[in-house]
Amino acid sequence: MKIFPVILSGGAGTRLWPLSVPECPKQFLPLVSDRTMIQETLLRLEGLETANPIVICNESHRFLVAEQLRGFGKPSILLEPLPRNTAPAIAVGAWQALKSDENAVMVVLSSDHVIENKAVFQKAVLDAVKEAEKGSLVTFGIVPTCPHTGYGYIKAGKAESDAQVSYPIEAFVEKPDLETAKRYLAEGSYSWNSGMFVFKAKAFLDELAAMEPEMAQLSRKAFENAAVDPDFIRINHEAFEKIKGNSIDYAVMERTKKGRVIKLDAGWNDVGSWQALWEISEKDENGIASKNKTVLLNSKNSYFNAKKTVAAIGVEDLVVVESDSTILICKRDHCQDVKKIADMI
Repeated sequence: MKIFPVILSGGAGTRLWPLSVPECPKQFLPLVSDRTMIQETLLRLEGLETANPIVICNESHRFLVAEQLRGFGKPSILLEPLPRNTAPAIAVGAWQALKSDENAVMVVLSSDHVIENKAVFQKAVLDAVKEAEKGSLVTFGIVPTCPHTGYGYIKAGKAESDAQVSYPIEAFVEKPDLETAKRYLAEGSYSWNSGMFVFKAKAFLDELAAMEPEMAQLSRKAFENAAVDPDFIRINHEAFEKIKGNSIDYAVMERTKKGRVIKLDAGWNDVGSWQALWEISEKDENGIASKNKTVLLNSKNSYFNAKKTVAAIGVEDLVVVESDSTILICKRDHCQDVKKIADMI
Protein backbone atom coordinates (compact mmCIF):
# COMPACT_ATOMS: atom_id res chain seq x y z
CA MET A 1 0.00 0.00 0.00
CA LYS A 2 1.29 3.42 -0.94
CA ILE A 3 1.26 6.35 1.45
CA PHE A 4 0.14 9.70 0.03
CA PRO A 5 2.37 12.56 1.23
CA VAL A 6 0.35 15.75 1.56
CA ILE A 7 2.63 18.74 2.10
CA LEU A 8 1.25 22.01 3.46
CA SER A 9 3.27 24.90 2.09
CA GLY A 10 1.24 28.00 2.82
CA GLY A 11 3.25 29.52 5.69
CA ALA A 12 4.85 32.96 5.54
CA GLY A 13 7.70 32.32 8.00
CA THR A 14 8.05 35.97 8.96
CA ARG A 15 9.94 35.19 12.19
CA LEU A 16 12.89 34.24 9.98
CA TRP A 17 12.92 37.63 8.26
CA PRO A 18 14.85 39.12 6.46
CA LEU A 19 15.71 35.89 4.58
CA SER A 20 12.17 34.54 4.79
CA VAL A 21 9.85 36.98 3.04
CA PRO A 22 6.32 36.61 1.59
CA GLU A 23 7.54 36.04 -1.95
CA CYS A 24 10.02 33.37 -0.78
CA PRO A 25 9.22 32.06 2.73
CA LYS A 26 11.41 29.76 4.79
CA GLN A 27 10.25 26.45 3.31
CA PHE A 28 11.96 27.40 0.04
CA LEU A 29 15.29 28.28 1.67
CA PRO A 30 18.30 26.03 2.45
CA LEU A 31 18.43 27.05 6.11
CA VAL A 32 19.58 23.76 7.65
CA SER A 33 21.31 21.88 4.83
CA ASP A 34 22.13 22.32 1.15
CA ARG A 35 18.55 21.34 0.37
CA THR A 36 15.57 23.59 0.95
CA MET A 37 13.20 22.75 3.78
CA ILE A 38 10.42 21.55 1.49
CA GLN A 39 12.90 19.25 -0.25
CA GLU A 40 14.09 17.91 3.12
CA THR A 41 10.46 17.22 4.04
CA LEU A 42 10.07 14.87 1.09
CA LEU A 43 13.55 13.37 1.44
CA ARG A 44 12.79 12.12 4.95
CA LEU A 45 10.07 9.91 3.42
CA GLU A 46 12.60 8.31 1.09
CA GLY A 47 12.60 4.54 1.55
CA LEU A 48 8.89 4.33 2.32
CA GLU A 49 6.45 3.24 -0.37
CA THR A 50 4.85 6.54 -1.27
CA ALA A 51 2.65 7.86 -4.03
CA ASN A 52 3.50 11.06 -5.86
CA PRO A 53 3.36 13.96 -3.41
CA ILE A 54 0.43 16.34 -3.14
CA VAL A 55 1.47 19.90 -2.31
CA ILE A 56 -0.93 22.64 -1.29
CA CYS A 57 0.58 26.10 -1.68
CA ASN A 58 -0.19 29.74 -2.38
CA GLU A 59 -0.73 30.55 -6.03
CA SER A 60 2.13 33.05 -5.89
CA HIS A 61 4.57 30.25 -4.95
CA ARG A 62 3.61 27.88 -7.77
CA PHE A 63 6.83 28.23 -9.75
CA LEU A 64 9.01 27.90 -6.63
CA VAL A 65 7.25 24.66 -5.74
CA ALA A 66 7.41 23.28 -9.27
CA GLU A 67 11.12 24.05 -9.55
CA GLN A 68 12.08 22.69 -6.13
CA LEU A 69 10.08 19.46 -6.52
CA ARG A 70 11.77 18.38 -9.73
CA GLY A 71 13.09 14.90 -9.15
CA PHE A 72 10.34 14.01 -6.65
CA GLY A 73 8.11 12.10 -9.03
CA LYS A 74 5.12 13.83 -10.56
CA PRO A 75 3.70 15.98 -7.77
CA SER A 76 0.16 17.29 -7.76
CA ILE A 77 0.45 21.01 -6.99
CA LEU A 78 -2.82 22.43 -5.67
CA LEU A 79 -2.99 26.22 -5.68
CA GLU A 80 -4.97 27.94 -2.93
CA PRO A 81 -6.48 31.18 -4.25
CA LEU A 82 -6.35 32.62 -0.72
CA PRO A 83 -5.45 31.32 2.76
CA ARG A 84 -8.16 29.46 4.68
CA ASN A 85 -6.03 27.66 7.31
CA THR A 86 -5.16 23.97 7.44
CA ALA A 87 -8.53 22.16 7.54
CA PRO A 88 -9.73 23.22 4.05
CA ALA A 89 -6.22 22.76 2.63
CA ILE A 90 -6.07 19.19 3.93
CA ALA A 91 -9.59 18.57 2.64
CA VAL A 92 -8.70 19.42 -0.95
CA GLY A 93 -5.55 17.32 -0.55
CA ALA A 94 -7.73 14.41 0.59
CA TRP A 95 -9.98 14.72 -2.45
CA GLN A 96 -6.90 14.66 -4.68
CA ALA A 97 -5.64 11.49 -2.97
CA LEU A 98 -9.02 9.80 -3.39
CA LYS A 99 -8.79 10.32 -7.15
CA SER A 100 -5.96 7.78 -7.14
CA ASP A 101 -7.03 5.40 -4.37
CA GLU A 102 -10.36 5.15 -2.55
CA ASN A 103 -8.46 3.75 0.48
CA ALA A 104 -5.70 6.35 0.35
CA VAL A 105 -3.78 6.90 3.59
CA MET A 106 -2.35 10.41 3.87
CA VAL A 107 0.68 11.57 5.82
CA VAL A 108 0.15 15.30 6.28
CA LEU A 109 3.36 17.24 6.87
CA SER A 110 4.34 20.89 7.15
CA SER A 111 6.94 21.93 4.61
CA ASP A 112 9.16 23.78 7.10
CA HIS A 113 9.97 21.37 9.94
CA VAL A 114 13.29 19.77 10.84
CA ILE A 115 13.47 16.11 11.90
CA GLU A 116 16.96 14.87 12.66
CA ASN A 117 16.34 11.12 13.06
CA LYS A 118 14.84 9.86 9.82
CA ALA A 119 14.67 6.20 10.91
CA VAL A 120 12.70 6.96 14.08
CA PHE A 121 10.37 9.23 12.13
CA GLN A 122 9.71 6.60 9.47
CA LYS A 123 8.95 3.94 12.06
CA ALA A 124 6.43 6.31 13.67
CA VAL A 125 4.82 6.93 10.27
CA LEU A 126 4.45 3.18 9.66
CA ASP A 127 2.98 2.71 13.14
CA ALA A 128 0.56 5.54 12.40
CA VAL A 129 -0.44 3.96 9.08
CA LYS A 130 -1.45 0.77 10.92
CA GLU A 131 -3.67 2.84 13.21
CA ALA A 132 -5.08 4.79 10.27
CA GLU A 133 -6.08 1.56 8.54
CA LYS A 134 -8.34 0.90 11.54
CA GLY A 135 -10.07 4.24 10.96
CA SER A 136 -8.12 6.35 13.46
CA LEU A 137 -7.03 9.94 12.89
CA VAL A 138 -3.44 9.98 14.15
CA THR A 139 -1.23 12.89 15.12
CA PHE A 140 2.33 12.93 16.38
CA GLY A 141 3.07 14.33 19.81
CA ILE A 142 6.67 15.48 20.16
CA VAL A 143 8.36 14.26 23.34
CA PRO A 144 9.21 17.58 25.04
CA THR A 145 12.81 18.45 25.80
CA CYS A 146 12.01 21.57 27.84
CA PRO A 147 8.96 23.42 29.25
CA HIS A 148 8.39 25.29 25.98
CA THR A 149 5.74 28.02 26.07
CA GLY A 150 5.60 28.53 22.30
CA TYR A 151 3.86 25.24 21.46
CA GLY A 152 0.43 23.82 22.07
CA TYR A 153 0.35 20.50 23.92
CA ILE A 154 -1.51 17.20 23.56
CA LYS A 155 -2.50 15.18 26.61
CA ALA A 156 -2.47 11.43 25.98
CA GLY A 157 -5.00 9.19 27.67
CA LYS A 158 -4.17 6.00 29.52
CA ALA A 159 -2.57 3.09 27.69
CA GLU A 160 -4.96 0.29 26.82
CA SER A 161 -2.16 -2.30 26.69
CA ASP A 162 1.55 -2.59 27.36
CA ALA A 163 2.40 -3.16 23.70
CA GLN A 164 0.58 -0.21 22.15
CA VAL A 165 2.37 2.62 20.38
CA SER A 166 -0.57 5.02 20.12
CA TYR A 167 -2.78 6.55 22.79
CA PRO A 168 -6.25 8.05 22.85
CA ILE A 169 -6.18 11.84 22.82
CA GLU A 170 -7.54 13.19 26.08
CA ALA A 171 -7.14 16.89 25.30
CA PHE A 172 -5.48 19.54 23.17
CA VAL A 173 -4.28 22.49 25.24
CA GLU A 174 -3.18 25.95 24.18
CA LYS A 175 0.30 27.40 24.61
CA PRO A 176 0.88 27.41 28.40
CA ASP A 177 2.71 29.79 30.70
CA LEU A 178 6.06 28.60 32.05
CA GLU A 179 4.76 27.14 35.32
CA THR A 180 2.04 25.21 33.51
CA ALA A 181 4.55 23.91 30.97
CA LYS A 182 6.79 22.69 33.80
CA ARG A 183 3.82 20.86 35.30
CA TYR A 184 3.06 19.24 31.93
CA LEU A 185 6.61 17.89 31.70
CA ALA A 186 6.56 16.59 35.27
CA GLU A 187 3.25 14.80 34.67
CA GLY A 188 4.62 12.97 31.63
CA SER A 189 1.43 12.50 29.61
CA TYR A 190 1.81 15.74 27.63
CA SER A 191 3.65 16.21 24.35
CA TRP A 192 4.12 19.10 21.94
CA ASN A 193 1.56 19.43 19.17
CA SER A 194 3.52 18.78 15.97
CA GLY A 195 0.87 19.60 13.38
CA MET A 196 1.61 16.32 11.52
CA PHE A 197 -1.09 13.72 10.84
CA VAL A 198 -1.77 10.30 9.34
CA PHE A 199 -5.26 9.12 8.39
CA LYS A 200 -7.32 7.71 5.59
CA ALA A 201 -8.50 10.47 3.27
CA LYS A 202 -12.08 9.20 3.52
CA ALA A 203 -11.98 8.99 7.32
CA PHE A 204 -10.86 12.60 7.58
CA LEU A 205 -13.45 13.84 5.10
CA ASP A 206 -16.21 11.92 6.91
CA GLU A 207 -15.28 13.53 10.23
CA LEU A 208 -15.04 16.97 8.62
CA ALA A 209 -18.48 16.52 7.08
CA ALA A 210 -19.92 15.56 10.48
CA MET A 211 -18.35 18.47 12.36
CA GLU A 212 -18.02 21.22 9.75
CA PRO A 213 -20.54 20.35 7.03
CA GLU A 214 -20.37 23.72 5.29
CA MET A 215 -16.57 23.64 5.14
CA ALA A 216 -16.66 20.08 3.85
CA GLN A 217 -19.20 20.92 1.17
CA LEU A 218 -17.41 24.07 -0.02
CA SER A 219 -14.01 22.35 0.01
CA ARG A 220 -15.35 19.59 -2.20
CA LYS A 221 -16.98 22.12 -4.52
CA ALA A 222 -13.76 24.14 -4.71
CA PHE A 223 -11.83 21.00 -5.63
CA GLU A 224 -14.35 19.62 -8.12
CA ASN A 225 -14.52 22.98 -9.92
CA ALA A 226 -10.76 23.47 -10.02
CA ALA A 227 -9.08 24.50 -13.24
CA VAL A 228 -6.60 21.77 -14.17
CA ASP A 229 -3.66 22.30 -16.50
CA PRO A 230 -0.56 20.13 -17.08
CA ASP A 231 1.36 21.73 -14.19
CA PHE A 232 -1.12 22.95 -11.58
CA ILE A 233 -4.57 22.37 -10.08
CA ARG A 234 -6.11 25.78 -9.44
CA ILE A 235 -8.67 25.48 -6.65
CA ASN A 236 -11.90 27.29 -7.50
CA HIS A 237 -11.72 30.80 -6.07
CA GLU A 238 -15.44 31.43 -5.69
CA ALA A 239 -16.14 28.33 -3.58
CA PHE A 240 -12.90 28.48 -1.58
CA GLU A 241 -13.44 32.13 -0.71
CA LYS A 242 -16.75 31.27 0.97
CA ILE A 243 -15.09 28.89 3.42
CA LYS A 244 -14.81 30.09 6.98
CA GLY A 245 -11.20 29.07 7.56
CA ASN A 246 -10.17 26.97 10.53
CA SER A 247 -7.30 24.76 11.62
CA ILE A 248 -7.56 20.99 11.52
CA ASP A 249 -7.18 20.95 15.32
CA TYR A 250 -10.21 23.16 15.96
CA ALA A 251 -12.30 21.79 13.08
CA VAL A 252 -11.72 18.07 13.63
CA MET A 253 -8.99 16.78 15.94
CA GLU A 254 -10.27 18.39 19.16
CA ARG A 255 -13.77 17.04 18.53
CA THR A 256 -13.35 13.62 16.94
CA LYS A 257 -13.66 10.41 18.96
CA LYS A 258 -11.24 8.72 16.56
CA GLY A 259 -8.12 10.70 17.44
CA ARG A 260 -4.91 8.94 18.48
CA VAL A 261 -1.48 10.31 19.35
CA ILE A 262 1.88 8.64 18.76
CA LYS A 263 4.78 10.04 20.76
CA LEU A 264 7.72 11.01 18.58
CA ASP A 265 11.28 11.57 19.79
CA ALA A 266 13.18 12.19 16.55
CA GLY A 267 14.84 15.59 16.93
CA TRP A 268 11.83 17.60 15.73
CA ASN A 269 11.92 21.39 15.45
CA ASP A 270 9.56 23.74 13.67
CA VAL A 271 12.37 26.29 13.15
CA GLY A 272 10.10 29.10 14.22
CA SER A 273 12.83 31.66 14.95
CA TRP A 274 16.51 32.43 14.53
CA GLN A 275 16.98 31.23 18.10
CA ALA A 276 15.56 27.84 17.13
CA LEU A 277 17.83 27.71 14.11
CA TRP A 278 20.86 28.52 16.28
CA GLU A 279 19.86 25.70 18.65
CA ILE A 280 19.84 23.04 15.93
CA SER A 281 22.82 24.34 13.94
CA GLU A 282 26.32 22.91 14.19
CA LYS A 283 28.35 25.17 16.49
CA ASP A 284 32.03 25.57 17.31
CA GLU A 285 33.53 25.37 20.79
CA ASN A 286 32.40 28.95 21.48
CA GLY A 287 28.79 28.33 20.53
CA ILE A 288 29.14 30.10 17.18
CA ALA A 289 26.95 28.94 14.29
CA SER A 290 27.82 30.51 10.96
CA LYS A 291 26.60 29.93 7.42
CA ASN A 292 29.37 32.07 5.90
CA LYS A 293 32.84 33.39 6.69
CA THR A 294 33.36 35.07 10.05
CA VAL A 295 36.38 36.58 11.78
CA LEU A 296 35.66 36.63 15.50
CA LEU A 297 37.49 37.75 18.62
CA ASN A 298 36.25 37.06 22.16
CA SER A 299 32.77 36.26 20.86
CA LYS A 300 30.40 33.39 21.67
CA ASN A 301 26.92 31.89 21.49
CA SER A 302 25.90 33.72 18.32
CA TYR A 303 24.42 33.01 14.89
CA PHE A 304 25.75 34.57 11.67
CA ASN A 305 24.21 34.24 8.21
CA ALA A 306 25.65 36.88 5.89
CA LYS A 307 26.91 37.14 2.33
CA LYS A 308 29.88 39.27 3.32
CA THR A 309 32.57 38.35 5.83
CA VAL A 310 31.44 39.27 9.34
CA ALA A 311 34.06 40.57 11.77
CA ALA A 312 32.92 40.75 15.40
CA ILE A 313 34.71 41.58 18.62
CA GLY A 314 33.40 40.86 22.11
CA VAL A 315 29.86 39.99 21.09
CA GLU A 316 27.66 37.42 22.78
CA ASP A 317 24.19 35.98 22.19
CA LEU A 318 23.71 37.82 18.90
CA VAL A 319 21.91 37.01 15.66
CA VAL A 320 23.27 38.70 12.53
CA VAL A 321 21.48 37.98 9.24
CA GLU A 322 21.99 39.71 5.89
CA SER A 323 19.64 39.63 2.93
CA ASP A 324 20.04 41.44 -0.38
CA SER A 325 18.61 44.64 1.07
CA THR A 326 18.62 44.36 4.86
CA ILE A 327 20.77 43.44 7.85
CA LEU A 328 19.11 42.12 11.01
CA ILE A 329 20.96 42.40 14.31
CA CYS A 330 19.25 41.22 17.47
CA LYS A 331 19.86 39.50 20.77
CA ARG A 332 19.00 35.82 20.69
CA ASP A 333 16.46 36.21 23.48
CA HIS A 334 14.59 38.80 21.40
CA CYS A 335 14.14 36.61 18.31
CA GLN A 336 10.40 36.26 18.89
CA ASP A 337 10.10 39.99 18.13
CA VAL A 338 11.54 39.68 14.61
CA LYS A 339 8.03 39.48 13.15
CA LYS A 340 7.20 42.83 14.74
CA ILE A 341 10.11 44.64 13.12
CA ALA A 342 9.42 42.92 9.80
CA ASP A 343 5.86 44.28 9.97
CA MET A 344 7.23 47.75 10.76
CA ILE A 345 9.47 47.68 7.71
